Amino acid sequence: MRHSYYSSTALRFAWRSYVVLCVLIFAFLLLPLLVIIPLSFNALPYFSFTPGMLRLSPSAYSLQWYEEVIGSRYWQLALWNSLFIGLFSTAIATVLGTLAALGMERARFPGKELVSAGLLLPIFAPTIVLATGLYFLYAKLGLLETRTGIIFAHAAIASPYVLISVRAALSMVDSRLTKAAQNLGANPVSAFLTVTLPLALPGVIGGAVLAFVTSFDELVIVLFIGGGDTTTIPRQMWTGVREDLSPRVLAVSTMLTVSAVVALTFIQVIRRSAERRNRTVTP
Repeated sequence: MRHSYYSSTALRFAWRSYVVLCVLIFAFLLLPLLVIIPLSFNALPYFSFTPGMLRLSPSAYSLQWYEEVIGSRYWQLALWNSLFIGLFSTAIATVLGTLAALGMERARFPGKELVSAGLLLPIFAPTIVLATGLYFLYAKLGLLETRTGIIFAHAAIASPYVLISVRAALSMVDSRLTKAAQNLGANPVSAFLTVTLPLALPGVIGGAVLAFVTSFDELVIVLFIGGGDTTTIPRQMWTGVREDLSPRVLAVSTMLTVSAVVALTFIQVIRRSAERRNRTVTP
């Protein structure tokens, strides 16, 4: 009995310690956001809380920094470039990542795990290393200071996220459904498009969202290989912090944070929908 008592006490202590550690980690990650968001509504051009803000005075808060960002042609150009590069790189990454996920999940060949690890390398390799390599490669290919070069680079670093998301979705799809479609006369491509892809579509959409967020938020590669006319949102923020320290940067940061939360919520809803669908379809 005494041994059982000490064991249960140790387990409770370990669990409570784990909960406290998780709370501290989340607080460490979220506290900067809790500071940035209210400061973006500061009526004065300061990066600190004014006495009026601390008193919650309505006159101390303003939307002027959001209005300046929306009305600025520099930020509009940066947004256009980010959307243009993000959409095209997402399209390329989604196709490549989906095909790679299909091969990794369904094919059997020697060295499969090694190939799978190699495909995920852009996630683990330092971005500065990738940017340096791309700089010398693009210098020979004539892709420096072009949006095309940035699109290809962003597609390369975003494809692994699509691969992970789609492969996880494919693992929940019963392969017997595809085989049944082939037994009924469908060729492999038709079986994939009519059976496998619709069931794995939430994973594809989730991967595409992650790919777009990755491209939209990327800075280092743009700094290395982008030209003066390829200013993106992160690069404009970098320039604003270095040359024109203004709460406009805080306003953009808040908008990006809200967008990221919406994207992650969308992915979670898609995944839960996929789980319910697969439970319904799978016998």
